[in-house]
Amino acid sequence: MATAQSRGLVNLLKRGWHEVPDVVGSGALALVASVVGVGTVYYYYAKDGDNRRYRDEYTVIRHDDPRADKVRKD
Repeated sequence: MATAQSRGLVNLLKRGWHEVPDVVGSGALALVASVVGVGTVYYYYAKDGDNRRYRDEYTVIRHDDPRADKVRKD
């Protein structure tokens, strides 16, 4: 007689871990990498990461442009 299978996400992950651990492990690693990547991109733009001090090409910014204050601080 077969045992009754319990349902739910946790039991699905447990069963998947026992049957195909490489797929579940790589999926968990991909989820962690996605969260870290999104956080890094958010932090980059929150700290005005696109405003580099040293560039390969120059940009002319007028004095009434809002970006001029940020450049003057550098």
